[in-house]
Amino acid sequence: MPARASNVAPGTGRRVRRRARAAAVPIDGPLGPRCGDAGQGPPGRGSAARVAVDAPPALWGAVAASLAPHLVLVLPVLLLAGCQPRRLDDRTTAPLLPASALEVVADLPHPPGNIAVSDAGRVFFTYHPDGDPPVDVVELVDGTVVPYPPRGGVEFDTVLSLRVDRQNRLWTLDYARYGIGQTRLTAFDLATDQVVQSYDFPSDVAGFPSMLNDFGVSPDGRHIYIAEASPVWNTPAIVVYDVEARTSRRLLHRHPALMPMDFVLQAPGRDMWVYGLVPLRIGVDSIALDRRGEWLYFGPLTGDRLSRIATRDLLDASLSPDALATRVEDWAPKPISDGITTDDAGRIYLSDPEHSAILVIGPDRTLATLVKDDRLRWPDGFSFGPGGWLYVTCSSLHHVLFVSAGHRDQHAPYQIFRLQPGAAAAPGQ
Repeated sequence: MPARASNVAPGTGRRVRRRARAAAVPIDGPLGPRCGDAGQGPPGRGSAARVAVDAPPALWGAVAASLAPHLVLVLPVLLLAGCQPRRLDDRTTAPLLPASALEVVADLPHPPGNIAVSDAGRVFFTYHPDGDPPVDVVELVDGTVVPYPPRGGVEFDTVLSLRVDRQNRLWTLDYARYGIGQTRLTAFDLATDQVVQSYDFPSDVAGFPSMLNDFGVSPDGRHIYIAEASPVWNTPAIVVYDVEARTSRRLLHRHPALMPMDFVLQAPGRDMWVYGLVPLRIGVDSIALDRRGEWLYFGPLTGDRLSRIATRDLLDASLSPDALATRVEDWAPKPISDGITTDDAGRIYLSDPEHSAILVIGPDRTLATLVKDDRLRWPDGFSFGPGGWLYVTCSSLHHVLFVSAGHRDQHAPYQIFRLQPGAAAAPGQ
């Protein structure tokens, strides 16, 4: 999900200066007109005409400055974006597990982002950048939140996603305020907590205003598959990083399976509109590998279908963009979804922020509800841990995005939960 961040003190990973927050608007409905999605291309898919209307808070200033000379042309586009939005039907069913299956791991003062649990049971997570936290990446040690890495020395800008791979490395993905800074992958050896690799993405792969959002690491640790959500220009893509060659490629640019659909995301008690003007619509966000690393599953946050593609096709540089596009398979129905993971039994887990639920897709492509509870306030990041535990963060973004800091603070504490879903998987993802 979109986020923002401010500057950090060198070598600490701690923020020392926050960007002024735009005036909050009431959260009970839009202030502007609900106008058209006409002329957007493939039915139900996103529109290039939306340009910056889906921009998260951090980018409004930068985008406004760049568009200032053209506001006379841009404003009509903003007013006409997203005609007659619709709601996705409730796809939850009777839960397979009772709400009591959810165990509280931590109560936090700031909303968490994503989470990664190592094979040794170490719990790492990010504070969601939209919650204006004092630190980006942390470890939960004996119930206490400790900045990571413990000895500092690493400057983070805007880290939301992180993963532990099977080589015992913690990977952090810094989308650097939507490419305003340097978008970067960093790997830490968990045996030493030292940096073992750092990669700066070139501007043609992840420049302004990209958002490298979530990712998965192949079982052999040689490739990383990243969702480029592109909430501003609406040009989502899949980015593949070769760990050994230290090269990256941007693939499936604006493929229909990556594009947001014209749904209004309805979190409990609130429709998600950008400052009351247009619906919040996000392209490819949910992304996960199967446990053998053979298939990459993905879908837009505001979308109703999950797709997949064979990783061998993504790694085949001889395929033309058109040929690669034909390899995408429509796989199964899904809810409006944020986080996603898989298990050894071939099941796919999806968060459902609209209905405070975790859903699961079986190998037969049937959608079922694993657990549903009001405490699951915008379930976001997943990670399996040792012992078959599935961890989930609740970022509560309906109490964070486009509202005042006071509103956000009133809804603390924010939670991390875990549960036993009945199937095992390697920890970290």
